[in-house]
Amino acid sequence: MASAKLQKLISWNVNGIRAAIRKDILNYLQSSKFSAICFQEVRALESQFPDEFVNFLNTNNLYSNFYAAEKKGYSGVGIISVAKPLSVTKGIGVKEFDCEGRVITCEFENYILSSAYFPNSQDMGKRLSYKLRFCDHLFEFLTKQKEKLNKPVILGGDYNIAHREIDIARPKANEKTAGYFLEERQWMEYLTVDKDWIDTFRFLNPDKKDVYSWWSQRGRARENNVGWRIDYFCTDKSIKKNIKKAEVEYNVLGSDHCPVTLEVDL
Repeated sequence: MASAKLQKLISWNVNGIRAAIRKDILNYLQSSKFSAICFQEVRALESQFPDEFVNFLNTNNLYSNFYAAEKKGYSGVGIISVAKPLSVTKGIGVKEFDCEGRVITCEFENYILSSAYFPNSQDMGKRLSYKLRFCDHLFEFLTKQKEKLNKPVILGGDYNIAHREIDIARPKANEKTAGYFLEERQWMEYLTVDKDWIDTFRFLNPDKKDVYSWWSQRGRARENNVGWRIDYFCTDKSIKKNIKKAEVEYNVLGSDHCPVTLEVDL
């Protein structure tokens, strides 16, 4: 596992933890030398976790915290970590979002880590208003956490937003597609420009093209790399100089998303 000072963080929408275990993601987890992992779209209660996953947690003496949606088999987030969290917060204190199990936050000695599964704004923007409200409430929650605990905040997750043209294979064709609506991209601008948060991958790789974290399961999209970068680690600006490495591990299989990683010196 990673050292106490240099934190290696992973975020991965596993598209169902039970399905991902069947696709052998444990080999990746076992070899990844992480400090903490953020999961999204877990889609299971802890009582439903496969024995192999439970054994992995126990054998490696990992701390696990998960937050499930009220609707069975839907959404759900989690964080597993080498260090024991000082505190764990499930949800953001707003019922309309918390019932869907979208955010879990762990406080560690030197930082705050949130795992978030942002809503999909859906066809024709049916849930766009809901999503934008979620984005605003999440940012407000994280800001209060930072002020309360006086620690940097790291937000890992599936944002379900491709921020700019460089983050999507076919921008023009998807301008009216969920995840690339103008309002969603404007919120990412608000986060990373107006509020000075850092998209860690793009910070270290400003011009790197054709790097995506999600591919449709239709039309051989992954094989042809017709994808979207919608999974991120963003941090508040206080640790901008501490960001050492940020990657999108597009060759790692097991889900329609791939893991994204962040190494930060705290």
